[in-house]
Amino acid sequence: MNKNFYSLGLMSGTSMDGIDASIIKSDGEQSLELIDDAYFKYDDQLKSELKKAIDSCSSKMEFKKLFNVIKNLEKKITYKHFQICKLIIEKNKNIKLDIIGFHGQTVLHKPEERYSIQIGDAKLLSKLTNTTVVSNFRENDILNGGQGAPLTPLYHNLILDKIKLAFPSVIINIGGISNITYVNNEKKITSFDTGPGNFLIDKWIGANSKIEFDNKGMLAKSGQLNEKILEKFLSNPYYKKKPPKTLDVKDFNLNNFNKYKLSLEDGCTTLSMLTVKTICLALNNFNNIPKVILFSGGGRKNEFIIDNIKRVIKKPIYLIDKFNFDGDFVESQAFAYLAIRSYLKKYISLPNLTGVKKPCLGGSVFEI
Repeated sequence: MNKNFYSLGLMSGTSMDGIDASIIKSDGEQSLELIDDAYFKYDDQLKSELKKAIDSCSSKMEFKKLFNVIKNLEKKITYKHFQICKLIIEKNKNIKLDIIGFHGQTVLHKPEERYSIQIGDAKLLSKLTNTTVVSNFRENDILNGGQGAPLTPLYHNLILDKIKLAFPSVIINIGGISNITYVNNEKKITSFDTGPGNFLIDKWIGANSKIEFDNKGMLAKSGQLNEKILEKFLSNPYYKKKPPKTLDVKDFNLNNFNKYKLSLEDGCTTLSMLTVKTICLALNNFNNIPKVILFSGGGRKNEFIIDNIKRVIKKPIYLIDKFNFDGDFVESQAFAYLAIRSYLKKYISLPNLTGVKKPCLGGSVFEI
């Protein structure tokens, strides 16, 4: 019988609003027990500092220029991760935590240039928590010809196995970028980034209002679609490219979008329909349309997006929460799971997921 580990996964996504934390119990294979989830919000000042530094950093050269600023931010976010570690560990003091999976904050993801940079001091976090920490999940995949993403499909596959749905089945995570994990009848996994998720919508709202996101898609529901702009976005050659393929939020911007002087609502409608259309394109990429589609990530709460996908894809569509997996914490749970696999020297990426040459180990282990 394989040993089970208590593992804490930490994830700070492209929205840079805070940290998701999840404790699971698993052997890194088929055993899985969800223990607890928690969220820690960044204060406005840290969020602003992070956004300013990351927005200014579009190449390794700029990263080097901003090294001192980013090093200071790295220390700050490491202490913020330590704070949520303390909170969730104290709440679950009846268990002995074995491992922490520390994804860190992505600054640059450029697999075509053979690098992906996440900041976060794993050695410091290991000292502060007195616990083994696994970080740097993407580097080895990239060094072996992969794109370093997506890394969550092995965990998505485990979820689909636990739920016992009919195959082919799909999990679509709508975060800053949307990604899809498709498992066919033979249990072969395909995964790739479909296109923008919440990132452009949130950026538009932040630039044109005092709110941060489109709650339940209410703004998008009240606006009008600009077909011309949508078609321009959809002309991006990425959408015709065969997987494996991956994106960075910096692959998109609103430079040309701004010149159309849309209302707040019309901008939300148009950008939300971009998310809808690119997800539907991805689903239609498969010869066998999935029998069941599950949605996770913050964007699953956007009723405009989900309702419009339902109008196009005539298959059962559910929020993953229906099956007792909290859709806000699937990614943090995934990095808890990948930390166990990394610690046990089991592969965390596959050729048909990231384009890596062969099943690949990953993660740097900092032991106490």
